[in-house]
Amino acid sequence: MAHLPSLDAAVALAEANAPNLKGLIRRRAATVAAIEAAGFDGALARAMVFDGAQSVEVRLRRAKADVALIVALADLSGAWPLERVTAVLSAFADAALDAAVAAALAERGAPNTGFAVIALGKLGSHELNYSSDVDLILLYEPRLIPCRPREEPAEAAVRIARRVVAIMQDRTADGYVFRVDLRLRPSSEITPIAMPVAAAEHYYQSEAETWERTAFIRARACAGDIALGEAFLAAIRPFVWRRSLDYTAIGDIKAVSLRIRDHFETGQAVGPKFDLKRGRGGIREVEFFTQIHQLVWGGRDAALQAPATLDALAALTASGRVSEEDAAVLGDAYRFLRTIEHRLQMIGDEQTHSVPALAPARLAVARLAGFATWRDLERRLQTVTAAVAMRYDRLIADAADAGPRIPPDAAAWCKRRKLPAALPALIAQWRSGKYRALRSDDARRTFEALLPDLLATLGEAADPAHAATRLDSFLADLPAGVQFFALLAANPKLLPLLGRLLGIAPVLADALARRPALFDALLARDSFAPLPGAAALTAELAAAVGPGVALEARLDRTRLWTGDRRFQLGAQLIEGRDPLGVGADLSDVADAAVATLAAAVVADFAIVHGEVPGCRLIVLGLGRYGGRALTHASDLDLVYLFTGDHAAESTGDKPLTATVWFQRVAARLTAALSVPTAAGALYEIDTRLRPSGAKGLLAVTVASFARYQSSEAETWEHMALCRARVVSGDPADRIEIERMIASALDRPRDLAALRRDVLAMRRDIAAAKPGGGTWDVKLASGGLVDLEFIVHYLQLREGAPRTPDLRAALAALATGGLVPADLVAAHDTLTRVLALLRLAVTGPLPRRFPPPVEALLAKATGTSDFAAAEAAVGLAKAAVRAAWSDVLHRGE
Repeated sequence: MAHLPSLDAAVALAEANAPNLKGLIRRRAATVAAIEAAGFDGALARAMVFDGAQSVEVRLRRAKADVALIVALADLSGAWPLERVTAVLSAFADAALDAAVAAALAERGAPNTGFAVIALGKLGSHELNYSSDVDLILLYEPRLIPCRPREEPAEAAVRIARRVVAIMQDRTADGYVFRVDLRLRPSSEITPIAMPVAAAEHYYQSEAETWERTAFIRARACAGDIALGEAFLAAIRPFVWRRSLDYTAIGDIKAVSLRIRDHFETGQAVGPKFDLKRGRGGIREVEFFTQIHQLVWGGRDAALQAPATLDALAALTASGRVSEEDAAVLGDAYRFLRTIEHRLQMIGDEQTHSVPALAPARLAVARLAGFATWRDLERRLQTVTAAVAMRYDRLIADAADAGPRIPPDAAAWCKRRKLPAALPALIAQWRSGKYRALRSDDARRTFEALLPDLLATLGEAADPAHAATRLDSFLADLPAGVQFFALLAANPKLLPLLGRLLGIAPVLADALARRPALFDALLARDSFAPLPGAAALTAELAAAVGPGVALEARLDRTRLWTGDRRFQLGAQLIEGRDPLGVGADLSDVADAAVATLAAAVVADFAIVHGEVPGCRLIVLGLGRYGGRALTHASDLDLVYLFTGDHAAESTGDKPLTATVWFQRVAARLTAALSVPTAAGALYEIDTRLRPSGAKGLLAVTVASFARYQSSEAETWEHMALCRARVVSGDPADRIEIERMIASALDRPRDLAALRRDVLAMRRDIAAAKPGGGTWDVKLASGGLVDLEFIVHYLQLREGAPRTPDLRAALAALATGGLVPADLVAAHDTLTRVLALLRLAVTGPLPRRFPPPVEALLAKATGTSDFAAAEAAVGLAKAAVRAAWSDVLHRGE
């Protein structure tokens, strides 16, 4: 690693390549001056004094900024080696945590006793990252914890713990101190964030798993009541350091590393997006190499119980357990990889371990590390990781083919991966032979080989517990497993897709749990290609239904075909296809279903009641359906019309007037489209946009509809008509309907009254359905409802453009100078987000989403991360609000 000779050079390097450091240098100029005056150690001593009149939050955050800057410049200048860098960061974290605990207890008038902080992970071994979480366990002694009136010790401890966490990690104008991770505490999914010491001791002495032994290799009391924390660690010492050699546990730990490798190595070489921590030959493999040897021999040799990786390697070499050559190679690799990891984190103060995807960012990392080009650094990384991987391969070779990769008692395996607590019981159920799909030897053998990868994808799901339940339903419903599991084994790319469908998209996961055969829709070669259009889909559906089939069979086959296509399009969304194209394809699928079922219902009804001469059914689609912009949660807004004379009679054995005939046909078609059956329901149907709404006839003649639209319809009905299109009907009738709609929309208007009506309607909607927060892209101010109102108002005011396609209408209005050009992009952003949220969220919209959903939203908005996606949505709404003000409030 090249060393920089001076502070000036380090400052220049930081300002040129690390925006986070550049900001710190400008904001903390006094700290740079202190370094110049007193050196790095002197400046650090000053920064570590937290006295002052400000609140503890302000003092700690400003101290963190000073320490981060001092450490970075000392590191970049070559003044401090890695061990000094990590030790200083860890010492500051200790001091900050101690100050936070003292402050939380002082607010209750109590001294800093009775509440202990146990550090695990890199803080526990004094090896903290430049931008790292701190892994903690919070313990208390009930007899010493300060309680307020009518407050139990457990309640007091949790409140104190929350206060400590808030002091450390809440973001303020001064930033944050450290992010806190409490998930390594006993049974974190069900226990409070602070535990009594006695309860924690009991857990580790009787219930804890192998992976928790590994975690406690690096445990220490770091803040609060240090004596209390050290007494706890002494009590559980026999759990961590066992004198007997537990090779079963060692094999389990080796299997953990294999799973990490499988997950982070797939398709990955050293280069963009390589994970320095968990990739092949990365930091984690050096740590695991060391910890495996410590667990085997440390119970018999206390000298091997060193928490820090480099200290442990030295001890293992001194004891003869690791060769000098291996220790030297692994030690040098560890220093190098940790240093590059710090350079990654210096750039944006992010807890990242991945090589940047963008070339300029990679160059910045290389320059911060003292390399002239990224390629120079990449070559060094390749050499270093290859050396680590070779040694780790040799160590874990006996674990690679050790039978089932998930042990018979899966509790430890699942807990180590922080998988849902219910999974071990589910795995036992799958292995019990109760499910038809898992009874044969071949099926079980193939399934066991697939299971680790499948469960790994569940661990990344939006709701892992729910995803596991869906997987269980899926397996229970699968009639035979050998072929299906063999298919997955032969097509491993489908496994993560299956996991994402189960975990990210509740709408798709529920459908898959009900009907596992839906997965077949994803096996065709063109399953992720755009669909061929409504006409081709209608012909495809006709072929799938087949000729001469009874009505119920037609309905079921149509439901199955439509479900397959909707599922296929949902999978395309999850895999990153543009939601705008998916929305159009969903509409084309609906067109095929409506046209096919309309023809089937009419033909079946005519068997008894005959046909009505000169009368034909026409179905209009409105709203998002009319505009060919459906989501997976959209209902179909339908209006039923028929041509000819309403008084005409049908020709069957039981004749009916045309009005009655088409009322019944429309009702049957609505039921065919919406009533749940064994094959499922297709759509929610909304027919309230017909003349006179819910009080009007379900089906009316074209002439009656035209009269109503020309003389009785209100402004809101004409706005709805702007997105009307014929989705089923004779081609000649389509032309007549389009002419009629144009005539109704082109009638002369009182423009002042039109504007008043539009504003009043929007106020009514806002009163009935208030908009939510940032991610309510439909009803909130600046959302799609506002955008639709702008377009329809201008369509009625200007008499053009005549298209139900909202995006096309916006583009035409922008070309004509009636709306800003950026409104098209705003429409696209809001529509894409709506489509994804309708697939990923079934309840109220949260402020934040699980990471996989956030990644989808970022991709859909063309941004790099969730924060940028949120900003993009805000900008889109702002554009709509500005257009609303300009179009509807100009001149007020």
